[in-house]
Amino acid sequence: MTKKPHDTDVAFIQALAEMLREHELTELEVKREYGEDDALTVRVSRQGTIAAPVAMAAPAPAPAAPAPAAPAAPEAAEDPALAPGAVTSPMVGTVYLQPEPGASSFVKVGDKVSEGQTLLIVEAMKTMNQIPAPRAGTVKRILVEDGAPVEFGAPLMILE
Repeated sequence: MTKKPHDTDVAFIQALAEMLREHELTELEVKREYGEDDALTVRVSRQGTIAAPVAMAAPAPAPAAPAPAAPAAPEAAEDPALAPGAVTSPMVGTVYLQPEPGASSFVKVGDKVSEGQTLLIVEAMKTMNQIPAPRAGTVKRILVEDGAPVEFGAPLMILE
């Protein structure tokens, strides 16, 4: 008896996968009950389709930046990330320039910093992560605003 329900379960799952493809769905979940204490829950999903909206959402802000000054903006957009003194975000999160609301900023433009000194905080999953200076130098530019969302690898500030 155990073999027969298994065979029908496999056919059921294959039918769900086919339905997913035919109707271009990203996810499908079904619960099949056989009796009081006997049930099968199946979840079928396609990861390729789920990643597409994320890829489309990221480029949306980029075209808005070059609009004011088309020749200068792409260089400016590439320059901070490629600058030798660029400090980039090690994670996705929200940037905070001060330790708590109302307090003074960790650093400001023109400040001299030592290696390991906290430059700002990136909050990720309710955890406050201090971002240290990778080397000693002077803060030349702060490229983010307090409370702004940042992506992995996004330039945060420039040290010289």
